[in-house]
Amino acid sequence: MPYLLPLLLPLFLLAACATGPSLENRGQVTAPPGDSRHLTVGSAGFTESDLLAHMYALLLDQAGYRTSLITVANRELYEPALESGQIDVVPEYAATFADWLNARTHGADAPPAGSPDLAATMKALRALAAPRGLTVLAPGRAVDQNAFAVSRAYARAHGLKTLSDLGTSGLKVRLAAGDECVRRPYCAPGLEKTYGIGITGVDPKGVGTTPAKQAVRSGRDQMVLTTTTDATLDAFGLVLLADDKHLQNADYVVPVVNRARAGGGAVTRVLGRLNAVLTTADLAVLNQRVDSWRRLPADVARAYLKDKGLLK
Repeated sequence: MPYLLPLLLPLFLLAACATGPSLENRGQVTAPPGDSRHLTVGSAGFTESDLLAHMYALLLDQAGYRTSLITVANRELYEPALESGQIDVVPEYAATFADWLNARTHGADAPPAGSPDLAATMKALRALAAPRGLTVLAPGRAVDQNAFAVSRAYARAHGLKTLSDLGTSGLKVRLAAGDECVRRPYCAPGLEKTYGIGITGVDPKGVGTTPAKQAVRSGRDQMVLTTTTDATLDAFGLVLLADDKHLQNADYVVPVVNRARAGGGAVTRVLGRLNAVLTTADLAVLNQRVDSWRRLPADVARAYLKDKGLLK
């Protein structure tokens, strides 16, 4: 059974790994894939990441590994720890992680590496990860990407199932989102350019927040920016509109491992079993059980794996 380490890495450990592998350890970057029997699984500290980390650890434990779990709620800290081998496995999101590594490698003004094309995104991500001693495993079926929701009544009244439907309807839309939405290509500018949706304004209530959803439920706003694994939409009477022209980047869930310690075929096979089963809808339900039902991530993760026949 995995054991829990403190919620934050000790300061001396963070200082040691803040810039990735030392010069003495650079040989690990090109070392053969390793198979350490004691693996540290990292979580970014939000519900979904915690759930995925627990599932990874439980499956690895069953396969004969000894695992520990650690939470570092900051990619600027946990990614260098992953490079140095102080964290061995983390759940990530393909396009977001590709863009993050790209900015770290080529600068903040570099063209994006992530895109709506999963194959192109994975190719770019793996090219960025490999020189850092990281291996990106195959993406699964689950994707957690930006998404847009309207009230069920609004969708029914106007016959809306997709963002294209909204664009062709000619309806004017006030959008509840983060204040950065006015300039981000996946948000207001993208909705206007890709779908022809008339955005009359952005109500800066945040991404998927309760006030944002309440604003749409009440009719103050017509649409809210949230995510595909948002577990609370039904409680607010909201439904997602399909991104049928693929405006959003391919943020599929991908396990990322330290090549020298966990890059062997055994870990790939173990985590691949979850990839083959876990869906976007499953993640939304699991998030709901933690966030709304107040169950522990470890218990929810174990129950899911047993239900799917992945855990004895």
